[in-house]
Amino acid sequence: MDLRQKIEKRRAKVAVIGIGYVGLPLSVEIARAGFECVGIDVDKRKVDTVRKGRSFIEDVPSRAIKEVTDSGKFSATTDYRACRSCDVINICVPTPFTPSKDPDVTFIEDAGREVARTLHKGQLIILRSTTYPETTTRVLQPILEKTGLKAGKDFHLSFAPERIDPGNKKFTTRTTPIVVGGLTRACTDLSALFYSQFVDKVFPVSSPSVAEMSKLLENIFRSVNIALVNELALMCERMGGIDIWEVIQAASTKPFGYMPFYPGPGIGGHCILIDPYYLAWKAREYDFHSNFIELAAETNESMPFEVASKTMEVLGVNGIPASRARLLILGAAFKKNVEDTRHSPAIKVMEILKDKVKKLEYHDPFVPEFELNGGKIRSVPMTPARLRAADCVLILTDHTQFDYDAIFGSSRLILDARNAIKRRGAAKLYTLGHRPLKKK
Repeated sequence: MDLRQKIEKRRAKVAVIGIGYVGLPLSVEIARAGFECVGIDVDKRKVDTVRKGRSFIEDVPSRAIKEVTDSGKFSATTDYRACRSCDVINICVPTPFTPSKDPDVTFIEDAGREVARTLHKGQLIILRSTTYPETTTRVLQPILEKTGLKAGKDFHLSFAPERIDPGNKKFTTRTTPIVVGGLTRACTDLSALFYSQFVDKVFPVSSPSVAEMSKLLENIFRSVNIALVNELALMCERMGGIDIWEVIQAASTKPFGYMPFYPGPGIGGHCILIDPYYLAWKAREYDFHSNFIELAAETNESMPFEVASKTMEVLGVNGIPASRARLLILGAAFKKNVEDTRHSPAIKVMEILKDKVKKLEYHDPFVPEFELNGGKIRSVPMTPARLRAADCVLILTDHTQFDYDAIFGSSRLILDARNAIKRRGAAKLYTLGHRPLKKK
């Protein structure tokens, strides 16, 4: 039975390397479709958790893990030798950047070397990690071909970018269309056939590089537009008398040619912050300088500092010395209704302010604790007494669980970086892009 028949009959054995935010939900869908799937991860804690039928990711309920592990369709291991018996291998490892904003593809390289140890003819290897164009062909392919096997001839190689949106209940692994670009037409066709078994819509493209660039375009589009509205918010503050939130609401009435984006304390998560630097780094290899894209990334990265600066101004104009101030931060996750703190702008704001004020506390129902400036900080209960005790309450992540009427009623001063409290004109309320600060 060849690979096409194995996929069609769902007899192909599948490996998912990296069972984090991308790999775990992918593994569950593969197993639910009837394939035998093994998740491989170097983190033994993740593997042990899955083996116990429990989830460590909010978007994947534990009952889903238990369902597929109890059925025998999904297992987890730290041993890459499990790839030997697999027909399809999905690589879903992290792609961070270095302190100097250069891509770090060592996880892809490491996974590639491990896959190469047991690579054999007829296997389909699919890279899922977000990365710069030509990673599949110039980083992963040479590692695999050191075995003497040739991609597109002896084994199949493709790129299919992940499109995970943490906390999104509407668009999941199954319902979000997937883009697939293979080294050859056969690579693309087999990859598309595989994903079509458990994803509602598959969109084939002509090459891995096209698929890689499409992922970067998606996220850089958001980065640039968020940067634009962040800059306009700061401009409106400077000009005075113009509320950026009212401006956005007005512009949104146009039924064509406009899509609303909103200012905030910065951007977080894995992709939108990182992708502009991945593309800019790659562009320099071709003597092309993506100034526009890099400027947008820099604007977004400056927003936590702008929020921290505005916090100090709010305290100052209200006669509160920063050294004696008690701050209560609402939200630590990078966006609302998720537990994900990767590159969270809220945490960056806290890092900046921690040593500048007398006391800093935070509340987040999704994030019980995290590391802050070398120490551990834990979420405190949000009570009326704690709100009243704070000299200023900062809303940095607009979780829907927050009772904003209660927050407004009990707080003495509020800096709302998300426009969660819509009470224009209230003397104690400050927002980004609205109401220039005036001394009392």
